[in-house]
Amino acid sequence: MTLEENNSTLPNASWQIDFLERNALEVDYLTKAAQLFDPILHSQKVNLTRLKKPLVIGINGTQGSGKSTLADYLKSYACAEGLSAVSISLDDFYLTREERFQLSRDTHPLLATRGVPGTHDIALAMNTLNRLSQKTGTATIPRFDKSRDDRYSKEHWEIAQLPVQLILLEGWCLGAKPQPDDSLKVPVNQFEANHDANQAWREYVNKALAKNYQSLFEKVDQWVMLRAPSFDAVYKWRLHQEEKLIKKILTQGKPLPPEIMQPNEIKRFIEHYQRITETTLIDLPKRVHHLYHLDELREITSYETPVA
Repeated sequence: MTLEENNSTLPNASWQIDFLERNALEVDYLTKAAQLFDPILHSQKVNLTRLKKPLVIGINGTQGSGKSTLADYLKSYACAEGLSAVSISLDDFYLTREERFQLSRDTHPLLATRGVPGTHDIALAMNTLNRLSQKTGTATIPRFDKSRDDRYSKEHWEIAQLPVQLILLEGWCLGAKPQPDDSLKVPVNQFEANHDANQAWREYVNKALAKNYQSLFEKVDQWVMLRAPSFDAVYKWRLHQEEKLIKKILTQGKPLPPEIMQPNEIKRFIEHYQRITETTLIDLPKRVHHLYHLDELREITSYETPVA
């Protein structure tokens, strides 16, 4: 098999079976992926084999858009082709629960909630990418347990064998740009009006995004975006995401932790993200190499290549 072949239409391959089971997907995902997503790797075939450092593909998408699944698919496909690949999420680099609680006490109460710029350990993310760019040895990749709202202990971090040829990096605010200060004055929702009346939280998040996050984003070589039709779709998608997490925990025979969110908690949770999400939906599409437009049902309706 080669990268020119749409081998994803053959669901009897072991990597495909594992991928479907791991993500609780039907076989038709493979058929669509072969047509829509395989070209991402096809277009980079030469770079994947000749670059002196790993190729970093950045995947942006709102909560529940399918970016983690896409990253897993591309990693699985690449590995099946004999390439060394890893998939990491910006979520893996959240500050620990205690670090965020300390930040909320020192700076602003809203910073206890993970997600927005300023709640990640960007230095750890940069160090991880730098380590993954080395030629020999191993690299450890942090992992975050959303069911506990905390980072896994180091003994549960993933270990990658070096060298690595491909890094899939995905995140909801990946590629986002800071807003002009004047744009922060008017709340985008009632949540901001009620909990950030003096816009201190908005300013902190915006300043964080303007600084070391941009250095991280500059590490990306190729940009992919799964563009939601609007922010209104995100609630339904995020709710479905939580339902999948609950099902996974129950299947493992574990009790549901208190951090599992109810629908009203999910609504409040995603309101933290509305400002940056809506800005990114407008600003980022013109800056990506592979743009996939999604409808309300998360079906891809069109594909563009804004950046050649």
